[in-house]
Amino acid sequence: MSRTLFSFKGGVHPPGHKAESNTRPVHAAPLPKKLVIPLRQHIGTPAKPVVEVGERVLKGQLIGAADGYISAAVHASSSGVVSAIGPAVVPHASGLPDECITIETDGRDEWIAHAPLDYRTMTPADLRLRLRDLGLAGLGGAVFPSAVKLDPGATHPCPTLIVNGGECEPWITCDDVLMRTHADDILQGVAVMRHLLGSTEILVGIEDNKPEALDSMRSAAAKLDFAVEVVAVPAIYPGGGAKQLIETLTGKQVPSGKLSTDIGIQVFNVGTAHALARAVHHGEPLISRLVTVTGHVLRPQNVEVLIGTPMHALITLAGDREGTTGVLMGGPMMGMPMPDPEVPVVKATNCILVQSNELFPPLPKALPCIRCTRCADACPAVLQPQELFRFAKAGDFGRAQEYSLFDCIECGCCSYVCPSHIPLVDFYRYAKSEIWAREKEKRASDLARERHEFRQFRLEREKKEKAEKLAAKAQAKRAELAADPSASGAPDADAKKALIAAALARAQAKKAGVEPKNVDHLPPDKQHEIEEIEARRAKIRALARQPLEPEENP
Repeated sequence: MSRTLFSFKGGVHPPGHKAESNTRPVHAAPLPKKLVIPLRQHIGTPAKPVVEVGERVLKGQLIGAADGYISAAVHASSSGVVSAIGPAVVPHASGLPDECITIETDGRDEWIAHAPLDYRTMTPADLRLRLRDLGLAGLGGAVFPSAVKLDPGATHPCPTLIVNGGECEPWITCDDVLMRTHADDILQGVAVMRHLLGSTEILVGIEDNKPEALDSMRSAAAKLDFAVEVVAVPAIYPGGGAKQLIETLTGKQVPSGKLSTDIGIQVFNVGTAHALARAVHHGEPLISRLVTVTGHVLRPQNVEVLIGTPMHALITLAGDREGTTGVLMGGPMMGMPMPDPEVPVVKATNCILVQSNELFPPLPKALPCIRCTRCADACPAVLQPQELFRFAKAGDFGRAQEYSLFDCIECGCCSYVCPSHIPLVDFYRYAKSEIWAREKEKRASDLARERHEFRQFRLEREKKEKAEKLAAKAQAKRAELAADPSASGAPDADAKKALIAAALARAQAKKAGVEPKNVDHLPPDKQHEIEEIEARRAKIRALARQPLEPEENP
């Protein structure tokens, strides 16, 4: 009995351009002379370097440790010597550098010792920690640390596990080829996911324009001791998006501002499942991936690539051609323009799309919006793109958020159908970045204010505590005086005179008790000097005791 499928709103049918690259066999890319491995290759906190410049590292060795819960480690993709740790240009549209570890390879490709994990005897928490330290992250787009996604939590059980083999973006075929060639490994990874999530329903969604992948995955699923349903879904863009695939297979919609786990569903890419199988059954960290190299090249193909390999090396391998106008990481709908062809391949690199004027002619000049609402008809997130564009352009970011700006998946359907050729997605990305920047500033300001308020509160508290202590001491003293007035410690006049006389007596006694030192056997001159001093003192004491003359009285 075939599964009932559902449809989501919107979507487009751009030319697929799949056949250019999915007909060639997969080859491993040559080992480059230099690997540049960014420490930030996933959503969350970047890894912390644990090696030093000049240190020799082995293939698979940890070079960047995960820093916190939402983080993942990075590893050396081959053996060699660490030549630099610092900023380098990374695959990002901004062209800004980020912290990277550069390795000069030695050509030996020497592995560290590694062994499989007995995941069935490990606690789920220990297994997830090992997967984090093996650098597992999603290979489907968001690059979210897999250890976090594999934690269902006490309040979010995941009865349904969906494996995403949709690959709806034009030109990209790495998942298609991976399913054809490594279906058994993919489902071994799915078994580990099932073990951690406790899922009872497992669905594999593959677009119906990939018959070889469907056959391969169904054959592999028939060998398993648990049920896996491989489902052919309609080929429509962006049918491979997580929320769209969930709706197609189950009819459920992920609520705005929520995650799929809130409705009991978790989604993983087939590439992530394959990497998970390699990590668990072979102990291999995530140091390579399958990448589609296509577009304006002589031999479009899929290549197994080490993380950190320069993109230009892959373009040369596929046959560089004159007339190149740019390079995209990803497909034409959601791809990111690269600032330099020498930027490295990272975990998020599923495709290197070389552009030319023939394949990707420059867009005409953008015209004013004519309010045709074609963008709204094509939007799979059921948004109003024309309104979001208006608010983003005017800098009215509050209204943009009210219109669910952050539900936009940046699929590019709106830009694709816009008759005015407005780069709508660019405006949405700009608005999101501005909102994030302002929220970051607000958090910093709130933190500074809270620290100041706490300091003021602490000072007031200490002042109050000091005053309370003094008041308590005074109260105790008053109570003591009320009970025994003689204990007041305030002497009368006669007592004061007696105290003064006693003090003077003690001083005189102390003075008389002091014996001069070094006065024995004095020479005659010193003895004569002492006698003169004592005579002067005696005369002064005698004068002091004589009464004053009448005219001298005051």
